[in-house]
Amino acid sequence: MRAASLTIVLVSASSCASLDVDRTSPNGGTFRSSALSFTFLSLDFPAPALSTARANAADTGRPELVVEHESVIPYLGRFDWILDILSIRYARIRGTWGETEENR
Repeated sequence: MRAASLTIVLVSASSCASLDVDRTSPNGGTFRSSALSFTFLSLDFPAPALSTARANAADTGRPELVVEHESVIPYLGRFDWILDILSIRYARIRGTWGETEENR
């Protein structure tokens, strides 16, 4: 019973995500998006953290969305398969949207 309760708590807590959009020019700006997911036996709940972070950014409907940096914590490189057994992963992306000073 306790194992089932712990699993329910972890799965419900795993759907945390955030999005921050800043306007730096009349037609463009920057964004930051993050998400958290719970992985158990290679199944991500509610979805892979990086996919959720990207989907949140895309859902803003901003034109010309460009991801400049992305990271997933923890990341073990070649041994990342160990985290597929049981883990909590946090993903962050940041980038620009619309017309900015760099792409004029």
